[in-house]
Amino acid sequence: MNIKITRQARYEATRKVTLVGVVVNICLSLVQLIGGFFANSQALIADGVHTFSDLLSDFVVLFAAKIANQEADEDHPYGHGRFETLATVILGLALTGVAVGIIINAATRLLNVESLAQPTSIALLFAALGIIAKEGLYHYTMHVATRFNSKLLEANAWHHRSDAISSLVVAIGVAGSVIFEIPWLDAIAAIFVALMIFYMGFRLILDSTMELVDTAWDANKTNEMKQFISEIEGVEHMHMLRTRKMGNDVLADVHLQVNPYISVSEGHYIAEYTMSKLRKEFPELSDLTVHIDPEDDEDASLSKELPSRKQLMSQLYPIMQKHSLDESIHSINLHYIKGKIEVELVLNKLHHNGILEAFKSDGEALDEVRVLNILNLINE
Repeated sequence: MNIKITRQARYEATRKVTLVGVVVNICLSLVQLIGGFFANSQALIADGVHTFSDLLSDFVVLFAAKIANQEADEDHPYGHGRFETLATVILGLALTGVAVGIIINAATRLLNVESLAQPTSIALLFAALGIIAKEGLYHYTMHVATRFNSKLLEANAWHHRSDAISSLVVAIGVAGSVIFEIPWLDAIAAIFVALMIFYMGFRLILDSTMELVDTAWDANKTNEMKQFISEIEGVEHMHMLRTRKMGNDVLADVHLQVNPYISVSEGHYIAEYTMSKLRKEFPELSDLTVHIDPEDDEDASLSKELPSRKQLMSQLYPIMQKHSLDESIHSINLHYIKGKIEVELVLNKLHHNGILEAFKSDGEALDEVRVLNILNLINE
């Protein structure tokens, strides 16, 4: 059984793990920038700038999580989950911007060999520290992201993992420069790190943009929903299932085909029962709309051009009067099915079969009426 995670619990978890990241990134960024400056390592300085950008992204995550935690209001009836998505786009843009800046700086130095400095061996120590710190943040953040089903935290976790890999590349570049005394290896490592930063930023932008334009939920999860709905009692068929993502939440609507002769209240019950079962099975669903159909209207509604009850009764009532049935009517049920109207007439008084047959013949002569059934509340 899936467990429903409250919005407040997710926010508290996001806030805690992000604050831990803030503290680690502040300390690490200062160490890398200062260490890179004194160790003459451009790659280490680039990694320090990268870590500083992580610090900025952590604040974006905190702000987005706080806004997304707010309840739905009049201006945002579906909640504030899109703020997380927007923040992820901003995070991606920041990363790509930082990457471009690092690439330009490193390329400029490569074109001016005299500007390249030879890193010292102490730079390796700072690079190793970066690997340990960022890999630790990855595991911690991913653990919380998985537990609370947070796509924003998951994105930040992979961000930490890319940082750890970039720090590993920095260590390799610095080691090559120190061992072989080739300063341009350090600059090449800086460019490689920047390309990785750019790729991660691009992926964040692409994925979040797809969400902003209402891309459907994961196909496997959608298929699971279809199978689950098809097994619910009272559902004869389902169609037009539509889903879209909004932050950590999923919005969905679906058409359920039920027995066309059940009551309105039973159809409503089937809809409410289906929504209750779906929310328990798929806790990601934050908003669900169920439309009850008497027939499959996926391609077209066959009954939309038929007359309303008032319009039909204006034709049927004179026929009732003609056969002296107008004073005996208890109720009239109309079933709009397959482009025709099936009329069910319930009488509270007995009438001769000949009168009933004549009335039925005249009623079924109407273009819109397929079947006219007559029921008696009183047994003969």
